[in-house]
Amino acid sequence: MNFPPLNALPRVAADPTRRGWRVSLVLRLGLVLAFVSVLSALGFFLLTLYFPDAGAGNILVAAGCSLSVGWALLRWQMRPVLAMFRAMGGTVLSYQDRDFSFGLHWPRQDELAELVDAHNQLGQVLREQRLDLVQRELLLDSMLQNTPVAMLLIGERGFVVFANSTARQLLNHGRKLEGLSLEQILQQVSPSLREAMEQSGDGLFTVGATLPADESDEDEIYHLSRRGFVLNGSEHRLFMIRHLTVELRRQEVQTWKKVIRVISHELNNSLAPVASLAHSAGELVSRGQHERLPEIMKTIEERAQHLEGFIHGYARFAKLPSPRFETVMWLPFIAGLQTQVQFQVRGKLPEQAAQFDTAQIEQALLNLLKNAVESGSSPEEIALEIKPMQEGVRIEVSDAGSGMSETIMANALVPFYSTKRHGTGLGLALAREIIEAHGGRIMLNNRESGGLTVSLILPERVTISD
Repeated sequence: MNFPPLNALPRVAADPTRRGWRVSLVLRLGLVLAFVSVLSALGFFLLTLYFPDAGAGNILVAAGCSLSVGWALLRWQMRPVLAMFRAMGGTVLSYQDRDFSFGLHWPRQDELAELVDAHNQLGQVLREQRLDLVQRELLLDSMLQNTPVAMLLIGERGFVVFANSTARQLLNHGRKLEGLSLEQILQQVSPSLREAMEQSGDGLFTVGATLPADESDEDEIYHLSRRGFVLNGSEHRLFMIRHLTVELRRQEVQTWKKVIRVISHELNNSLAPVASLAHSAGELVSRGQHERLPEIMKTIEERAQHLEGFIHGYARFAKLPSPRFETVMWLPFIAGLQTQVQFQVRGKLPEQAAQFDTAQIEQALLNLLKNAVESGSSPEEIALEIKPMQEGVRIEVSDAGSGMSETIMANALVPFYSTKRHGTGLGLALAREIIEAHGGRIMLNNRESGGLTVSLILPERVTISD
């Protein structure tokens, strides 16, 4: 806890009345000394008067009596002051024990009164800060205990330091976890959870259903994330386990609805004209009018080819294989792209080689370049630039089209989302799937001068030097 410096505490008002009483303690001590001096002189005078022959003995007797009386008076004056100092020492010890409930009272208006006031104000500040800290701890604990995410904090020696109620329910049937070792916990959890926690990195894992088959036969899906940090000079590991079954099921249903809606739309757009044209062709045949039949059959063939391309596109997205990394030089790779789509290369290509799946990255870039062409940009306005970065390589594809609105940009990377009349909504989604399979990410940004820039980030781990 960080306490404010003493000079930041509220100050006692320095009014004239208090200032007038400020010297009262010194005045009382001065009066004691003056009284002792007068008493010594008076005693010496009386002894000399009645015992003129005593000489130096009179002085010693007078001094001894005066010192005794002065010491008694001084102790009488200092007794409450010393008692107050002892009380202050006691409150300081209580502050060390984090007990700030004690206060002091000094009835006199002198220098010590200001010290007592400052001491009480310090205690008040410490009390308020302690109360605020306790309230914050209660709030934080309530949040952690009521979050649906299971949180497990492991100390440097491998023992549980903290576990919220969700973690206790998930890992130990609601019983306490603090004090157990991670190995003890892993021995009593499901094999899939044990494997996920023993591995490094974040990821999804599935726990088999524990209910009877007639009640539920669905597996439970969880996401495990882990973070490491240093607390009080010791290494700690934080495991966070989130239940995703309901959320993923809901998202899966929405995705299937979207897929069915898009496929139904495309099938209807292709099959309805085909059915109409086939009916028209039958009417022409029955009438013996064969002149328009080639045109009708050509249109039917075009719609069938469009439908075939649509189905192949979905199959390619659904069956995207894992990337097969190979060493690629940028110059011949980009030259191969330019034979398929016309665009400009901005800046100098890196001399370093890179490792990625050539076919997949080529497909992703072709999708981006074709989108740039469909934006209405000329080949001179379509640019590709490769920038080496500390985290890897950044590939930017820019055009001079109209850019994207906020709504379109928010959904542009969602599979099956398209604003084009004959679009499948798979171009950007497939590019995202490919780049994320390589461990990278994709970003969309509108250009200030107009148009759109799509950035692909390939992480450093797939970049190698010559």
